[in-house]
Amino acid sequence: RKTIIDSLFFIIVLIAAFSDVRYSIPEEMIRGSFVGNIAQDLGMDIKRLSDGSARIFAGDKSEYVELLRNKGTLVIKERIDRELLCGQTSPCSVHFQIVLDNPIEFHPVTIEILDINDNPPAFPKNEIRLEISESAPPGSKFVLESAVDPDVGMNSLQSYSLESTDHFVLKIHLQPDGKKHAELVLQTQLDREKSEDISLLLTALDGGDPQMTGTTNIRIRVLDTNDNPPVFTQKTYTSSVSENAGKGTLIATVSASDDDIGQNAEVVYSISNSAEGFDETFAINEISGEIKLIGRTDHEKSKQFILNIQARDGGGLTDSAKLVIDVIDVNDNIPMIAVMSSPSSIAEDTLPGTVIAVINVQDYDSEDNGRVYCSINDNIPFRITSTSNNFYSILTETALDRETTPEYNITITATDEGIPPLSSNITISLQVTDINDNVPVFSKTIYEALISENNTPGQSVLLLKAIDADWNQNARVYYILEDSAINGVLVSSYVSVNSESGVVSAKRSFDYEQIKYFQFIVKAKDGGSPPLSSNVTVKINIQDENDNAPQILYPVHTGGSVVAEIVPRSADVGYLVTKVVAVDVDSGQNAWLSYKLAKPADRALFEVGLQNGEIRTTRQVIDKDAVKQKLTITVEDNGQPSRSATVNVNVAVADSFPEMLSEYNGATHEKDYDDPLTFYLVLALAVVSFLFIVSLATIVSVKCYRWRQERMFHKSSGNLPVIPYYPPFYADVGDTGTLPHVYNYEVYRTNDSRRSDFKYARPVSQSTVSLDASGTQTLTKIGGERDAHENSEIQVSINLHD
Repeated sequence: RKTIIDSLFFIIVLIAAFSDVRYSIPEEMIRGSFVGNIAQDLGMDIKRLSDGSARIFAGDKSEYVELLRNKGTLVIKERIDRELLCGQTSPCSVHFQIVLDNPIEFHPVTIEILDINDNPPAFPKNEIRLEISESAPPGSKFVLESAVDPDVGMNSLQSYSLESTDHFVLKIHLQPDGKKHAELVLQTQLDREKSEDISLLLTALDGGDPQMTGTTNIRIRVLDTNDNPPVFTQKTYTSSVSENAGKGTLIATVSASDDDIGQNAEVVYSISNSAEGFDETFAINEISGEIKLIGRTDHEKSKQFILNIQARDGGGLTDSAKLVIDVIDVNDNIPMIAVMSSPSSIAEDTLPGTVIAVINVQDYDSEDNGRVYCSINDNIPFRITSTSNNFYSILTETALDRETTPEYNITITATDEGIPPLSSNITISLQVTDINDNVPVFSKTIYEALISENNTPGQSVLLLKAIDADWNQNARVYYILEDSAINGVLVSSYVSVNSESGVVSAKRSFDYEQIKYFQFIVKAKDGGSPPLSSNVTVKINIQDENDNAPQILYPVHTGGSVVAEIVPRSADVGYLVTKVVAVDVDSGQNAWLSYKLAKPADRALFEVGLQNGEIRTTRQVIDKDAVKQKLTITVEDNGQPSRSATVNVNVAVADSFPEMLSEYNGATHEKDYDDPLTFYLVLALAVVSFLFIVSLATIVSVKCYRWRQERMFHKSSGNLPVIPYYPPFYADVGDTGTLPHVYNYEVYRTNDSRRSDFKYARPVSQSTVSLDASGTQTLTKIGGERDAHENSEIQVSINLHD
C-alpha cells in the first residue's frame, strides 16, 4: 500500500511539475532585462529555489535566460536575435526546464521571442535590368527579384510600390508559404523609338511601426519586336529529395516553350529568388532546365523549398513557374540523453519505487525516426519509466544491499524507431551508502582457552574476533565483558577484555585447587546508530601445576614426647612396622606420590613401599641391630619439577614397651645440631659482627682525616690569604632545615695513643662565625668555642686494637 501511495504522490508531483509557464518578450532586449517572476508564477517560495538548488536546464541549447534564485526572477543572460535564432519560423520560442532537487521537481518554461521591426526589406541587387521588346503586348509580365526581410509577421515584407509610370503597373502575388513577390505588368505597349531606356524605382515596404523600406532601381531596355513570351508547361512543379541525398542529385526538370523563332525563341532558365540562399543548395541548367542538388539539405532545418523559376527568351520576354521541393526525413540524428537530476549515492535502505534520477531524451528527426524508447541494463534492482513526453524516471525496483553490491553502473540506452534504428547511451554511477543492518559475527560459536595456574596477572589468555559485514563506523566492533558472578565473585575481577582488540587477559593469578574452570559471556557491539550486538560464550580452563608439596598425615609429629614404633625381635621378614600416609592437593600426575627411605644402610632392616608407604622388615632382627633406629622417609610427587616432604619415624627393636622406654629415656633433651635453623642463626650473627666492625673503622678513618686537616690549617694560618672559614659544624639556621635539631658527630684520634674517641656534640644551630679582615680573630674565636664545646661534650671511648 505504501508503494502505491508513493507512486500516486510521484504522479501528482509530475503533473504539477509539467505545468507550462509561458512568457513573451521582444527580441534584442539588453542583458539583465526582466523576463518574469518565476517563483510567483510557479507559486513557490524563494527559499525553496535556494534549498532546491534551482537551475535552468536547456539541454544542448544555448541558455539565453538566467535564473536569479535569491530574487526568484528570470532575466536576460544573452541578447536574443530572433532572426538568428529562428529565421522565418514563427512563432519563435525558447524552451527550458526549471529543475529543483530534494525533492526532484522540474517545470517547463517557454519564452516566446516577439519580433521587432529591426530589419528593413532589402533587394539582392541595387539595380534590376530588364530587356523588353517593343512588341510586347499589354499584359506582358516581368518577374522582379523579390526583396528579403528577415522579420516575420507584420514586420516582414508586406507590399511593393512602383513610382508612377504610364507603361507599367505592379502586381503582387502571394505564395503558398506566405511570401510575396512582385511582377511588372506592361500596361501600354512600348515604343523603342520614343524611349529606349526606362528607369523605375521599386520600393519594398514592411508592416512595422515605424515602417521600414528598401529600394532598387529597375532599368528597362526596350528591344525590338519579340511578340511571343516563353510559356512554362505548368505553373507549379513539385519534387522531393532525401535529406542525405548526395551532391549532383537531379531534383526536377522545368520546360518552357516560345512560339517565336530564332534568337527570340531561345529560352534561358534561372532561379529568380536566389537571394534567399537557394543558390547555395540548388543549381539550374540555363539551357536544359535541370535543377540539381549542389549543397546539403537538412529536414530538421527546412522541411520544404519553394523555388521561383524564370524562363527568358532571346527577346527578353519571360515567364515564371514555381518548384516546390519537399525534404524527406531520414534517420540521421541519434537520440540525445541529458541527465536532469541524479544523486551520486543512495542509502541501501531506500524503499522500492524511489525516484533516483530524471532524464530527458530528444531526437531531432520526425515521425518514427524521432520516436524514442529508453531501457536500462539487466540484472540491476532498478527500472525506468516514462513520466511524460521525452522525460523518463529511474526508480528502485527491489531492496538494495551494500554488502552484496556496493556500487551500480546504470547504463541508459535510448533507441529511436527509425530504419535502421539509431541509439545512444550514458552510464550513471551510483554508490550504495551503508546502514547498520549487520550484527557482528564471532568466528566461533564458543571459545575455549587453557591457562596454567599461578599465572602472571595481565597475561593474555585468548583473542576474540568478530567481523561486521557493514562498512566504516558501522563495521567497527567493540568488545564488552558481560559481568556475572562466579561463586559469588564478579567475573570482571577474574578477566578483562580489550574493547578494541578483543584480547582476553587474566586480572589475577588463578589457583587450580580453588577453581578449575569458569565461563562468561562477551558481547561484540558495532559502532552504528543504533548499535547492533551479538554474544559469545568463553570458557577458561585452569591447568594444574605442581605448586603443592605432599603433606604428611601420619605419623603426626607433635611438640611433645617422641613416639616410636615397636618391632619385636622375633618379627618375621615383611613385618608391617607402620604406614606413612601422605596426600598432595594437586591433581593428575602432580598428585602421584612415591615413598623412599633416605640413606638406607648396607644391610637395612627396614624398607618402605614405593607406592603405599608401608614400612616393613626386610630380614630377621639380629643382635647387632641397634635397639633404637630413626628412619627418614621422603615422600615425592610426580610433578615437573617434583616436590617432596620428609618425615622421621622412630623405631624401637624391643620385646616390650618398658624396654622401649628405657632405650629412649632422655632422647627428647638431645639437641640436633643438624637443624638448619642453627646454621642460619650463626650466619646472621657473623654478618652483624662484620658490619659493626666495618662501620667503626669508617668512623675512625674520617676522624683522623679531619684532625690532620685542622693541624695543617693552624700551621699555615699566617701565610694563607683571607678565606672565610666555616667550622666543621652543620647548623640548621633558624630551624628551617630538614631536621629541627642537628647534632654533630666527630671522631678524634690522639697522637700518643691508639685510642679513638667518639664524641657526641650538642646542637650548634646558634654557632654563627664572623671573620675580620685579617682572619686572626676567626681562629681565636673558634679555639675558644672549641674549648667550651669540649667541656660540654659527652665522650664515648672505644678501644681499637691493631
